[in-house]
Amino acid sequence: MTARSKARKRAVDVLYEAQLLGRDPLATLADRRELAVGPINEYTAELVVGVAARLARIDAIIGERAQGWTVARMPDVDRAVLRLGVFELLWREDVPPAVAINEAVELAKALSTDESPRFVNGVLAQVLRDRAELLRADENQ
Repeated sequence: MTARSKARKRAVDVLYEAQLLGRDPLATLADRRELAVGPINEYTAELVVGVAARLARIDAIIGERAQGWTVARMPDVDRAVLRLGVFELLWREDVPPAVAINEAVELAKALSTDESPRFVNGVLAQVLRDRAELLRADENQ
């Protein structure tokens, strides 16, 4: 597992924990740093901060593309993985789209149900398809 893969896993852990506790992801990240619960490297922090800053927009994007699912009804792990994947696809220029999708699918395989990897891949493929349009819409706001 690469350093970035580990950082992504830690970011999903933080996002998942924040969801379960009904807390802000940034507060959860700060708690993890303060309590030294596993290493929090800079990329993990960048991912959590990025997702937290755009959480409402990310959830709207996911909700528009998750056929038959609302964001609230999704399994918590899938929601955390998708939030991370959407953030990397749209707002991390240093991550190739194929890598962002593959990493999210691998996280879903490792952490969630048997159906989750296909679901995550499908939603993120739609985000990738609409990427230029989504980014243009964000620039115009």
